[in-house]
Amino acid sequence: MGETSSYQVRLVVLGGSGVGKSSVLKRFLFDTYCEKHSPTVEDMHYREFDLGTLTLKVDFLDTAGDMQFPAMRRLSIANAQAFLLIYSVDSKASFETLKKCFEEIREQRTDFQEVPIVVVGNKMDVPSDRRELLKEDVAEWVFCELPRLRVKVLECSAKDSMNIKELFRSFLILAKIPLPSDSSSLYRRSSAHASSGKAKGAEDGSQKSEPRSRSLIRRVSKKVSRKRECANSDNETNDCILS
Repeated sequence: MGETSSYQVRLVVLGGSGVGKSSVLKRFLFDTYCEKHSPTVEDMHYREFDLGTLTLKVDFLDTAGDMQFPAMRRLSIANAQAFLLIYSVDSKASFETLKKCFEEIREQRTDFQEVPIVVVGNKMDVPSDRRELLKEDVAEWVFCELPRLRVKVLECSAKDSMNIKELFRSFLILAKIPLPSDSSSLYRRSSAHASSGKAKGAEDGSQKSEPRSRSLIRRVSKKVSRKRECANSDNETNDCILS
């Protein structure tokens, strides 16, 4: 590849309410975590990654988990180049919701077998007596029921920052995007921001980025009021910054 090679992809995050979709994204993009659950309608984050001779440009689309916005979800699925399907290891019900999300993908996308999908069990930090799902059981469903998919099964903890980087590396591998020899460069390129209207600072706090243009559905969804329980006024974001 030449020095100016680039690859742009939209990664759509799907799953039930309260499984930690936003927490996983924020841990990866900003290294932040908040205990409070604030329901998401739709948030878009953008980031560029320097992968040696390739610039990877990623739209991270965080979707609603309560299934109250079917039109938005259908549009998200139609425009995705990759999916992150998240359930919670302490909730069998969340895994059933994940299956429904996948059925929507299969119904809407004739190319679903070619689309990279990472299935992630969040909250692997919970005590063993609270765990309701084993990774082996989820893997059995994936590889028995969906054997021809480009799919990877992982567990992570947004709270303890466990396997967060690995799940996004898995997406790169499934998408057949060449990784640099120094994997730390996966994080180092440019600032990230959400399309909610506030610019996100760069990791060192020295830069700001303007929000990307919103779709009509995004502008409509902006009317839905959401409380942000955790705010950091110093860097003008709605994330809880770790000390």
